[in-house]
Amino acid sequence: MHLSTSAATTSVQSLQRDISPEHELLLNKTDRQPKLNLKDLGLSELRLNGANELLNRLLPTLASEESSESSVCHLSTRWKTSHISTDSFFHNKHEIIYPRGFKTLRSKTKRLQSSYESPAEPEGYTPAFMKSLLMRDKTEAESLDQLMKQKNLPEKQQDAFKTGFTEGFMKSQVLMQRTQDSLKRTRLILLVLLLVGIYGLSRTPFLSVRFRTTSGLDSALDPIQMKSVTFEHVKGVEEAKSELQDIVEFLRNPQKFTALGGKLPKGVLLVGPPGTGKTLLARAVAGEADVPFYYASGSEFDEMFVGVGASRIRNLFKEAKANAPCVIFIDELDSVGGKRIESPMHPYSRQTINQLLAEMDGFKPNEGVIVIGATNFAEALDNALVRPGRFDMQVTVPRPDVRGRTEILNWYLKKIKVDSDVDAEIIARGTVGFSGAELENLVNQAALKAAVDGKETVTMKDLEFAKDKILMGPERRSVEIDKKNKTITAYHESGHAIVAYYTKDAMPINKATIMPRGPTLGHVSMLPENDRWSETRAQLLAQMDVSMGGRVAEELIFGGENITTGASSDFDGATKIAKMMVTRFGMSDKLGVMTYSDLSKHSPETQAAVEQEVRVLLQDSYERAKKLLKTYSKEHKKLADALLTYETLDAKEIQMVLEGKSLDPR
Repeated sequence: MHLSTSAATTSVQSLQRDISPEHELLLNKTDRQPKLNLKDLGLSELRLNGANELLNRLLPTLASEESSESSVCHLSTRWKTSHISTDSFFHNKHEIIYPRGFKTLRSKTKRLQSSYESPAEPEGYTPAFMKSLLMRDKTEAESLDQLMKQKNLPEKQQDAFKTGFTEGFMKSQVLMQRTQDSLKRTRLILLVLLLVGIYGLSRTPFLSVRFRTTSGLDSALDPIQMKSVTFEHVKGVEEAKSELQDIVEFLRNPQKFTALGGKLPKGVLLVGPPGTGKTLLARAVAGEADVPFYYASGSEFDEMFVGVGASRIRNLFKEAKANAPCVIFIDELDSVGGKRIESPMHPYSRQTINQLLAEMDGFKPNEGVIVIGATNFAEALDNALVRPGRFDMQVTVPRPDVRGRTEILNWYLKKIKVDSDVDAEIIARGTVGFSGAELENLVNQAALKAAVDGKETVTMKDLEFAKDKILMGPERRSVEIDKKNKTITAYHESGHAIVAYYTKDAMPINKATIMPRGPTLGHVSMLPENDRWSETRAQLLAQMDVSMGGRVAEELIFGGENITTGASSDFDGATKIAKMMVTRFGMSDKLGVMTYSDLSKHSPETQAAVEQEVRVLLQDSYERAKKLLKTYSKEHKKLADALLTYETLDAKEIQMVLEGKSLDPR
C-alpha cells in the first residue's frame, strides 16, 4: 500500500512539473465543469484510503458559478497551465488538439490505465481520416473519387489529397523500379556464380561432371550401306578374317549350325592394338552377312544420371531382338565393361555392366543377336563379361607382319597416283611394327609431299621421306651446323654403316644420312629381310657391334680427346641388349641359364657378377668394332666423304661407294 501511494504521488508531481509556471488557468465562471473523480483521471484502480484527500491536495477543486475571483487566484497557485489549453479539463482530457500541441493529463496517466475507450470523433475531420488510412481499413474502391467519397473528404481538401496521392504513387513507382533493377542484378550475379561453380566442378578430377545432350543411341544402319564394306577391304589380318567367317555363315544360314544341336556363339571379342582394323572387321561381318548393324560406343552408356546407361542397353537389345538376326558392335568395350569395384564416388556405376551381363546371358534368351566387342585393353574387362556364354570367342587382331604390311600398302597405293618404280615390299620391310592406320597415314604423307614438290606421281623417295618423318620427325634444314661438327657426324654415321656392311649377322643397311631429324644429327637405318620372331646370340652381338661403330669411328679418326656425346643413345641400346642376354636369355657362360628379373632381391655378389658379365660383353663388342674399322679404314673415309657431299645415301649408293664406283651427280 505504501509503495502504491508513493507511485501515485510521484506521477502527479511529475505532471505538475510538466505544466509551465508562466501560464495560469483561466476559469470561465459561466462554464459548467464536470465533476472530477478517480475514474476520470484513470486512477480508479487505486483503492487507497485517503485517495480523495490526496487528490484535493494536489489538484484544485473546480469552482461553481458563485466562486469568487479570490478563490480562482488561490487555485492558480496550485494548478498552472498553458494559455492555449482548452476551457475545461474535460477537453484537455480527451485530447482535442489545436495547432500547437498540448500534453494533457491523459498522456501522463495512460501508463496507469488498463483499458480506455475514447469517445467518437467528429466525422469528416482530417486527423480521423488520416488515421483511418494509416489503419488500412478494409475498404475497396475502384477509383480515386470513389475513395474520397467513402472517406467523406471535404471538397477543399480533395485537391491536396489528389496531389499528395499522385506524388506518393510516383515515388512508390520509382522505389519499385529500383527494387526490380536490384533484383535483376542480384539474379544475374547468382547465375554467373552458379555457372562458374559448375565449371569448377567439371575441371575437378574427382568431381568431374559431364553434361551430355545425346538423345539416345544410333539407330540401325541400312544393310545396303554395309555392303560397301566386305572382307576384301580388310588386309593383313587373315587369321582374324577366317575366325569371323564362321559368324558370317551363321548369320546367313542359322539352321546349318543348329541342325546338329550345337549352340550358336553369342559374342565375339576383338582384342588388339589401336589401328589394327577391329572396327573395320566388325563392319565387314555385317556387310558380308547383309544384316542390320547396330553400332554403339562404350562411352555412350556412361552418364552422370543414375540408370540412364542401363536403360540405353535395354533399348538397344530390345530393338536388336526385334530385327534379328543382326549384329551389335560395341566399340571401346572396356569403358562400359570394366571391372566392378566398390567406389564411394560412383555407387551406381555397376548398373550398366550388370544390365549388359543380363542381356547377353540372362534369364531371357537372346537368339539371333551377335554381339561384337572391340577393345585394346582386355585386362580391364570384368571376368564375368569375358566368360563363355557371353563372349564365346576371343579373336586377336595383331599388328600386320611384312606380308600383311605389303598388302595394306598396295591397297592404299591403288587409291593414289604412284610411279612404276614404287616397291611396296621395300617400304613394308622398313616399317616393322606399323599398324594398318599408320601405313595409311604413311601413304597419305607421301602423297602430300609429292603434291608440295609439284610432282605428277608419288615416287619411292616420297614414301621414304614419309617413313623417316613418322619414325624420326621432320627434317631440320634450317639448322646451321659448322663444318667440323658435320664432319664428325659423317664419320660417326659411316662407322655404323661400315660395321653393319661387313658384319655377317647384322641386318642389311637401308639408308645413311647426316640430315638432322628430330633430336638426331644423322642416322643409319637397317632393313630386315623378314620380321624376326626370335633372334640368335650372333644377331644380338651384331647389333651391339653396329651400335659401337659410331664411337669407335670418332676415336680412331679424331682421337680419344675429341670424342663427342653423340653415342649416348647407341650405348643405351647396346647396354640394354647385353643386360637382357645375361638376365633374361641365359646367354652368359659364367651365370648360366638363370633369369634375374629383379636384381635388387639378389645378393650383392650376384649383382656384381651380373654387372661384370654385362661389362665384358660390351667391351668385347667395342673391340670387335674397332678391329673392323681399322681393317676397312679406306672404305670408311670414302663413305664419309660421300655423305658430306650427298648428305643421304641409300643401300645401292652405299654399295657403289664401298666397291669404288662413282655416283651420279645430283
